[in-house]
Amino acid sequence: MKTKDIFQSILAPKPRVNVVTLGCSKNIYDSEVLMGQLKGQAFDVVHEAETVNSNDIIVINTCGFIDNAKQESIDTILQYSELKEQGKVGKVIVTGCLSERYKPELQAEITNVDAYFGTNDLENLLQSVGANYKYELLGERMLTTPSHFAYFKIAEGCNRPCSFCAIPLMRGKHVSTPMDQLVSQAKSLAKQGTKELILIAQDLTYYGLDIYGKRNLDELLRRLSDVEGIEWIRLQYAYPSGFPMEILDAMNERENICKYLDMPLQHITDNMLKSMRRGTTKQKTIDLVNAIRDKVPGMALRTTLITGYPGETLQDFEEMYNWVEETKFDRLGCFTYSHEEKTHAHSLVDDVPEDIKQERVEAIMELQQGISYEKNQEKIGHTYKVLIDKIDGGYLTGRTQFDSPDVDNEVLIDATQQYATVGSFVNVKIDSAEDFDLYGQIVK
Repeated sequence: MKTKDIFQSILAPKPRVNVVTLGCSKNIYDSEVLMGQLKGQAFDVVHEAETVNSNDIIVINTCGFIDNAKQESIDTILQYSELKEQGKVGKVIVTGCLSERYKPELQAEITNVDAYFGTNDLENLLQSVGANYKYELLGERMLTTPSHFAYFKIAEGCNRPCSFCAIPLMRGKHVSTPMDQLVSQAKSLAKQGTKELILIAQDLTYYGLDIYGKRNLDELLRRLSDVEGIEWIRLQYAYPSGFPMEILDAMNERENICKYLDMPLQHITDNMLKSMRRGTTKQKTIDLVNAIRDKVPGMALRTTLITGYPGETLQDFEEMYNWVEETKFDRLGCFTYSHEEKTHAHSLVDDVPEDIKQERVEAIMELQQGISYEKNQEKIGHTYKVLIDKIDGGYLTGRTQFDSPDVDNEVLIDATQQYATVGSFVNVKIDSAEDFDLYGQIVK
């Protein structure tokens, strides 16, 4: 190659990389790290661009958790592979959980995808688009959320033996991120204007066991709490068995640790918990919920439940329904059981019909709707610190410390009467409430 051609090759514009993210907040985090590496190497990188270019490299970060998520991922791969056939995009690259779990099958069925990578294949993925993994960019991210909050992954993988869950097949064993790295990342985010860290992992409460020999999420919380500019720290995905009560002390001690805990409990009857391999019992679960609420008054407790797990009888479901009615969780989601191959539960007979599974979900969610309405009515007349997330449809929309983005309550304020900037904190007096929305006025 001539010298002139070499220089032209070096100076030629790099193709745009369009990253498409499917699935959970952990995938959002992974996409942001990928994009941070690309941006740091002068790539034109965008997230889920509405229009595509003929030389675009499409990177699809897939989800493979349950049937609906897998179908969405496959449909998205097919959509972009068809655009490639039509010459409307340049390359299609697939990464993430679905690719980790089903790479041979995907390669055989969707052959015009340029490359498939798993969940821990970032270095090779970068090389496939003409970049390198830069250690000096460790911790750099290109946020896809509004800049005032960020998902903050503190560990990868999971060591729990839950019978229904395929996450260890896709994400591997639990690996904690060293504390110093996390504090450094938090400082970097704070300098960029991030005010809320939403701590995520498959199991937050296992943090530290693998690298420090003990559970020390409480120490991490205190160190993150000391980072200047971080005003809220929120905990998602805490596991009930072996729950470290010390983190509740940290919540009480530090004002910027939200009184909010997302703890997926999945079920309540002893026979279901045993078959699910959850490592706990009904009474232990009830005792834990009561202890958490006693220890942290005003705690907003969120959980998720599964209906239609193999062997779930009407009596099992009714017992769970009655427990939800008695416990009155602040936030709750419910999902139908998905029969996942290579999981322990796959050897069981998936014996609850899909329509029954769905009926049970709807019954639980209707019950929770009433509980949420009652709890929201109790907030009328009270004033709360609210973080403004967006301006939409004539409303300023925000959240209290008791609500996580996308899944929980929102606070709506008439934007024509009062104004606040996105990412700012305001005090709001609640004057009316619905099932999942609060309405109020800014208190000067």
